[in-house]
Amino acid sequence: MEKRVSKTVFKAKACEYLRHVETLGETVIVTDRGEPTVEIRPYRRLQKSPLDVLRASIVHFNELDEPLAALGSEKGE
Repeated sequence: MEKRVSKTVFKAKACEYLRHVETLGETVIVTDRGEPTVEIRPYRRLQKSPLDVLRASIVHFNELDEPLAALGSEKGE
């Protein structure tokens, strides 16, 4: 569940709203003239390490043993 609050009210009670987010884990949306401008939510650490996220992300890799100019001439350029 989320809570909406105007910028003016948030400014006056920022610590209270931050505590609310920390303890209850609820999102607070700060609005300016009724339009959402900022979302404050609890930080959630990624469960996977950065290496796990990148693992198997390279689907094709060309060996770069030859100079790039030689590669271009093979393609008829």
